[in-house]
Order: sequence, then C-alpha cells, then structure tokens
Amino acid sequence: MKNKTLLAVAALAVASLSMQAIAADGGNPKRGKHLYKKHCKSCHDAGTTELTPMSKTMSQWDRFFKRNKHDPAPFEALSEPQLLDINQFLYDHAMDSDQPATCG
Repeated sequence: MKNKTLLAVAALAVASLSMQAIAADGGNPKRGKHLYKKHCKSCHDAGTTELTPMSKTMSQWDRFFKRNKHDPAPFEALSEPQLLDINQFLYDHAMDSDQPATCG
C-alpha cells in the first residue's frame, strides 16, 4: 500500500512539473535574465511602467508573449530565441512560480 501511495505522489509531482514546463518550454532563463536586464529593465524599472517577473502569473506571461501586444520597436533587436529566453525567465519567476523574483 505504501508503494502505491508513493508512486501516486511521484506521478502527480511529475505531471505538475510537466504542465509548468509546457508553457514557456525551450528558453534559457539565465540568458533571459541577462536579456531582460539589458533590453527591458531600463523602461520598466520605475513609475507606472514598473515591471518585474512577479508582476504577472505564469499564464499571464505566456499570454503576453503569445498575443505580442508590446510595442514592437524594442523587440526588433531581439531574435525569436532571445524572446523565448526572456519569456522563460519571466515565466520561471512569476508571482505564482516556485521561485518568484524581482529583477534586482
């Protein structure tokens, strides 16, 4: 009985991690943090436009990138893989993630 319980808990844990990885899968969060600081933070650091990874939930960050509503000018210098890296960083450190973070 103990083995079945442990197996069920392990299966749920793996399923939970898999669901989180589906959303922003493929980006490199370490590169994304560097790119965010270099290309995004200067505009989103203060005032009404303050934006950190904790400003949104994981699903909100995914919708933000899928809908592509940001002013395209700042993104012109970034490749698709770089945008995916930024998305991964923001997703991994969103307010409802296991490791919420600001971008200090």
